[in-house]
Amino acid sequence: MRRLASLLALSAALQLSLAPLAAHAESIPLAMPTPRPAATSTPAKGMVAAANPLAVEAGLRVLRDGGSAVDAAVAIQAVLSLVEPQSSGLGGGAFLMVYDAKSGKVTAYDGRETAPSGATPDMFMGPDGKPLPFVKALLSGRSSGVPGAVAMLAQAQKEHGKVAWSTLFKDAETLAADGFVVSPRLAGMIAGRAPQASQPDAVKYFTKPDGTRYKAGDVLKNPAYAETVRRIAAEGPSAMYEGPIAQAIVDRVHEGELPGSISLEDLKAYKPRSGAALCRPWKVYTVCVPNPQSSGLAVIQALQMLEHTDIGKRGPTDPVAWTLLAQAERVMYADRDRYVGDPSFVRVPVEGLLDPKYVAERAKLITDKAGAAPPFGQPKGAPKVGVDMTHEPGGTTHFVVADTAGNVVSMTTTVESIFGNGRMVGGFFLNNQLTDFSFSPVEKDGAPAANAIAAGKRPRSSMSPLIVLDKKGKFLAAVGSPGGNAILSYNLKAMVGLFYWNLNMQQAVSLPNLVARGESFSGDADLFGPEMLAALNARGVGVKVGQLETSGLQGVIVRPGNVLEGGADPRREGVAKGL
Repeated sequence: MRRLASLLALSAALQLSLAPLAAHAESIPLAMPTPRPAATSTPAKGMVAAANPLAVEAGLRVLRDGGSAVDAAVAIQAVLSLVEPQSSGLGGGAFLMVYDAKSGKVTAYDGRETAPSGATPDMFMGPDGKPLPFVKALLSGRSSGVPGAVAMLAQAQKEHGKVAWSTLFKDAETLAADGFVVSPRLAGMIAGRAPQASQPDAVKYFTKPDGTRYKAGDVLKNPAYAETVRRIAAEGPSAMYEGPIAQAIVDRVHEGELPGSISLEDLKAYKPRSGAALCRPWKVYTVCVPNPQSSGLAVIQALQMLEHTDIGKRGPTDPVAWTLLAQAERVMYADRDRYVGDPSFVRVPVEGLLDPKYVAERAKLITDKAGAAPPFGQPKGAPKVGVDMTHEPGGTTHFVVADTAGNVVSMTTTVESIFGNGRMVGGFFLNNQLTDFSFSPVEKDGAPAANAIAAGKRPRSSMSPLIVLDKKGKFLAAVGSPGGNAILSYNLKAMVGLFYWNLNMQQAVSLPNLVARGESFSGDADLFGPEMLAALNARGVGVKVGQLETSGLQGVIVRPGNVLEGGADPRREGVAKGL
């Protein structure tokens, strides 16, 4: 009853505050998640928004000790790898965006995993010439790519850090050695249906001496992880890519029916990418995202297409507004799925996809009623590529850090599926990132998939941490989410809430999610409520009762007076907290 009362109270408050935004159509109330106040820091002394309170505290400790946003990001990732292993970890990959307050530059770091040198285009095809069942590929050693998160963080910290690397793992080491309290979300994953949770390594780790599984509130120790972070702290990133940890990774992926091919040479040769972020104008702002093979450009394209609609004159209680959002998503995915891949291997028509004339033409497909799925477009410079066959689950996390000097990190990080592929070394899970490639490399017409597998290639990613600059080129906002393919929709929704519907950060991330891709529609049915569902279905947006979209949005925005305002997605366990 208490939860119901809080939901009704927030819904009523939002109806009052948002009703003026829905002047063009009937106003339909939304049942928002349990309310949380928007976190603020006045004056702006720094803030962390992350998916677990223990990780937030680790980041804040680094900031209090004089560390930079990137320093804090290292500490946060080290703790998340321990307390939220279903989502990210040292054995995974990430994209990190850094805003440097002094220069005003936004740098994108790409720590995406790579396919090992032994990878082949048909490695996920069965002897019958058909793609392997996804779960079979997922649980195999073949699914793991060369992990990139640690190398990427080390490069970013070397370039933007203020304190010693060796000091950034204290919280993770202590929590691993002394134990941490298992959260309800982790407990749910331990007891859940994900096949990785039933694999030998996961069963051993998550089973107590009495033979029962760990539950919420239990204290879980991980001495192997404590030793791993102790070694990485002392030796630097090389501890991950050479020596005992590297050998353990190689040994573990080579076990089983479908062994992987990662070698010590592959690990030693891994290099993160970095460079100027992909930034484009939108409204009076500049939106920056990682470069492909990230799919961030798709969010920019969708935002720019929505400028050709009246969504900004509507609001979240207007079903037409949600229909326009859904239609923009469908066009966004049609182009993304067709063209985005690793630019070292395929030509990604970035300029063509974001050309204003092309965007305006694609925006004509955004209507107030949904019909057949829109086709992919033909932007300038587009190569001939085949239909995409990528399956991308959502075991990922996102966090935002703003430090006392005004530097900001927006980082999305993952082991791909829940607990990666279920295999562990050194107290952490290995990724299954190679299943992010298209299983079928060539279509019937002979055209290659842009996201086909190749040795040394990085799989396409929906991870798209955003940084928004104001009209003077100063930091304004950072947003991001986990969610597999749905990441693009989640991020787009939050941006629409912030900048079209003028919500605060907490309201924007708490809005219902609506994911529209091809002929598929999915959304937070309970949060939309029966009236909105009926209105959306009448417009062809087929969100059904019982559907749920568990985003994990985190965000920070600068408000007048240099006040930092943060928000954490109530669908998960994160918090936003200022110094």
